[in-house]
Amino acid sequence: MDIMAEIHEELVNRLSAAVDKMPAFPKSVQRVLELTREDDCPLKELVSAIEADPVMTVKLLRILNSAYYNFPKKITSVNESVSYLGMNTIKNMALSFAAMQVLPQQNAAGFDAQRFLLHSLITASVARSLCLHYCHDQTNPGDCYIVGLLHDFGKVVLAQFLAPEFKQALECSLNQAITLHEAEQQVIGLDHSEIGWMLMTKWRFPEQLTETVRRHHGDISADDTMLSCLFMADEISKLLAMEEGGRLKQKKLPSSLAEYFGGQLLDVIASLKDISKLESEAHVLAQAGGYNIKYGLWGLSG
Repeated sequence: MDIMAEIHEELVNRLSAAVDKMPAFPKSVQRVLELTREDDCPLKELVSAIEADPVMTVKLLRILNSAYYNFPKKITSVNESVSYLGMNTIKNMALSFAAMQVLPQQNAAGFDAQRFLLHSLITASVARSLCLHYCHDQTNPGDCYIVGLLHDFGKVVLAQFLAPEFKQALECSLNQAITLHEAEQQVIGLDHSEIGWMLMTKWRFPEQLTETVRRHHGDISADDTMLSCLFMADEISKLLAMEEGGRLKQKKLPSSLAEYFGGQLLDVIASLKDISKLESEAHVLAQAGGYNIKYGLWGLSG
């Protein structure tokens, strides 16, 4: 084995060990995801799966009884919540709360978990909306939400278990005016998309979703709807100054994507109508999950 292969193998082993230290994804959420993939998902089983997690249930009822939804009466059960908002919305909320549970409260890398969370929640909502507006195949908007939510979770692994290197990558990104994933490649040898793939594989997400996360900083083709929606949602979030690291700049879209979505990023944003509603939903979700995010939609660029 040559020296470069040895170095790469050692790096992969180190990152694998870091991924193994991450908390397991809650079984209750895994069950919710499994059930909602079925076309004839039994409501009773879905409710039971959510109620099996008391923490999730409390957070779910907290958000449903918030001023944001302003329902005419207090929601007191998971069964009622599904009736009001539907299975897909409840599934997305459950997934979001589970993701929040694995975010670090503190880290030595200077990683801002609140910025990261808001970017992840918005990217998820935008990816789902793009799929609903533009998808002409069988791509599931719920799957687009999942990859949008989890696409950057490799950064969480780095912030907790490779903090010195990740801090150096964050500084490198700013000082050299390059993207964070490019800086990670320089400093660490792999970027967060590869590590996110390892993490989602550990969490036993379907291969199509894990591969989409793995490829979201690679070559993007309009032939892959889920990857295209994730890429566009990620770029829209960055354009609106919602990225937690790296240089914020509007990219000119590949011609195939511009043709598929009918224009450049600002045109696509306009097609989504009131994008501020997605921001409000993200804030409400974060607050129900225990985060009091103070940033606004355009307040993350500093």
